[in-house]
Amino acid sequence: MARTAVLGLPRMGPDRELKFALESYWAGRIAEPELQETAAALRAASWRRAASAGIDVIPADHSLYDHVLDVAMALDAIPERFGGPGAGGLDVRFAMARGGPGARPLEMTKWFDTNYHYLVPELADGQRFRARPDHWVAQIDQARALGVAVRPVLLGPYSFVRLAKGLRRPLDALAALTPVYAELLAALADAGASEVQIDEPCLALDVADEERDAAAAAVAALAGVAPVCLTTYFAQPDAETVRRLAEAGVAELHLDLVRGPGALEPALAALADGGTRVSLGVLDGRNVWAADLDRALAPIDAAVAAVGDDRVTIATSCSLMHVPWEAARERAIPPEVRDWLAFAAERMDELATLARAVAAPDGRDALLEPSRARCAARRASPRANDPGVRARAAAVGVADHDRPATLERRRAVQRARLRLPELPTTTIGSFPQTDEIRAARRDLRAGRLDPARYEAFLRERVAEVVAAQEELGLDVLVHGEPERGDMVEYFGAQMGGFAFSDHGWVQSYGSRCVKPPILYGDVSRPAPMTVDWWRFAQSLTARPVKGMLTGPVTILQWSFVRDDQPRAETCRQIALAVQDEARDLEAAGAAVIQVDEAALREGLPLRAAEQDDYLRWAVDCFRLTTAPLRPETQVHTHMCYSEFNGIMEHVARLDADVVSIEASRSAMEVLDAFAEVDHPGDVGPGVYDIHSPRVPSRDEIEALLERAEARIGRDRLWVNPDCGLKTRRWEEAREALAGMVAAAARRRTAARA
Repeated sequence: MARTAVLGLPRMGPDRELKFALESYWAGRIAEPELQETAAALRAASWRRAASAGIDVIPADHSLYDHVLDVAMALDAIPERFGGPGAGGLDVRFAMARGGPGARPLEMTKWFDTNYHYLVPELADGQRFRARPDHWVAQIDQARALGVAVRPVLLGPYSFVRLAKGLRRPLDALAALTPVYAELLAALADAGASEVQIDEPCLALDVADEERDAAAAAVAALAGVAPVCLTTYFAQPDAETVRRLAEAGVAELHLDLVRGPGALEPALAALADGGTRVSLGVLDGRNVWAADLDRALAPIDAAVAAVGDDRVTIATSCSLMHVPWEAARERAIPPEVRDWLAFAAERMDELATLARAVAAPDGRDALLEPSRARCAARRASPRANDPGVRARAAAVGVADHDRPATLERRRAVQRARLRLPELPTTTIGSFPQTDEIRAARRDLRAGRLDPARYEAFLRERVAEVVAAQEELGLDVLVHGEPERGDMVEYFGAQMGGFAFSDHGWVQSYGSRCVKPPILYGDVSRPAPMTVDWWRFAQSLTARPVKGMLTGPVTILQWSFVRDDQPRAETCRQIALAVQDEARDLEAAGAAVIQVDEAALREGLPLRAAEQDDYLRWAVDCFRLTTAPLRPETQVHTHMCYSEFNGIMEHVARLDADVVSIEASRSAMEVLDAFAEVDHPGDVGPGVYDIHSPRVPSRDEIEALLERAEARIGRDRLWVNPDCGLKTRRWEEAREALAGMVAAAARRRTAARA
């Protein structure tokens, strides 16, 4: 009969227990045994929850930081600055992730089109690898002691080399890497694993024939060592890739039918005469809406008819690490909306329901009645539909996306208005969210602090931030955002169409978690959201203070977005709401307005054929947000942890006056894309990696600025950190910003020499 499987589970714990344990370990408040004890307890609880839900295949995929880093460690791919091959232990692992004395960390970038960040392995031509399977063996041993069978999950060799950096030809490393993977699989089989999950998400991308051949050969070699479940997800692999994988001898082939429903037909044709199982990713592992189980059953029924139910696995589309733990415990969400939701726990219950429906087709109506009622109620709910919002969005025309002057003319009037020095310095927006600020926020929620006293407290924090920036000598200031716990949640909480959870945390990177808003209905902005805070900050200084907004694409990408209308339509509604705020900021006197689009590149579809349509509407939504602003209002945007190769013409089409980007971990390599395309606006490449506690020296910052000048030119350069400073401590931020301002001053002197 059909079995059920989950490709991965949330890591942080229902109440972010791992986050707090990690941060305590890094701060020296606990030792390694206590950290490992917390991690083991979370794994045990996750496995037991899956087993109690009736899940047949439970993953062993837990990580203390990042699953790609885990594989790099398991392959002994440790750069020399961290001790080189053979080095090990938590301190090495965390140094690679966070940096260490005199050693910058590995680069970090987005995991495909998600808001999760992975650490980029550093490899070299001729790289030697060695199998170190302990990470998964320990999980297998722990699960066995609990009476639970688990399936180890490893990022596959093809995806590993394709996601790494430093290789001239990644495929050359694949031949050397595959035997080491075979050793890993053999060790896991010896430890008791009855099958191993090999994730090859890169095989769902656009794959050249040479890559497909090499990847299929590697898969076939591994399938000869142990039973392999080969997974692809996030996109639809082409039919030839599906055929080659089906012929590679794997025990099971998994397909993400949420993102790539068209992959089922070629897969069933290729698998018809063999013994390979097909794993059907019919439940969305990346969004939180309760599934239409009738719709999910359609491909399951087709697969059962083609290959038999004993060769079918009913699965999530991808790992559940991208969703929170349990919707049922949420009390801040309106009950009507909460009933529409399925987090990780509910997803597993849905899997079990689908399996029962396959096993007992005569009883389907009774099994599926709750799902049918839920879907019908959501479709009919007036809570999700606002005719006024829909009419305004429908009335948007082509001319509504254009600012009233060219960038060149705007640059002239803005420079005359702002009178900034060469290489102007600024920050991206947030300043450290101290324990004191977090405590005040908790006291407000608990009723221990009244709103008036809370606002007075925040005004004191804003005044401190403004004074600190003036003392440091920054040119364009920010108010520090002490009132904002999250750059998306803050805005969503003041808009119509959003709901918010108390416990809906998901991992972004390391110990960093985010709590995405739940965007369930039409979006509007009833009242100004940021104007009073900007006005107060600007009253404290003669220097310009940026108005700080989150852009429509980033609000869309970093929310759990309604799935009952096109994403482009939802984004247009958000853009009009943010436009209202931008116009109010300008009317209040803001000379500089930053509209952050950190997630613009993140939202890019993985297959090239789908990218142009996304980039068209995404850029149009940003332009719609800023189009009404006058020429003398300078528009900034920020994009972090993105690769810009191939999309620079679209970055230019944003028509922003200043674009700031993460650049320090790559030592300004990301600017090569700006040099290759005639990007007309100013650029602020980050010179301070805020995701690491390491403080760069002013010499290091100045060297980065020199590289930036060589690529962009001094006349269009700004000087800023990679991202906001909310996760850093004040002493780190102050020292780093002082070095940044001093480095900029020295470069100005060099420019005059």
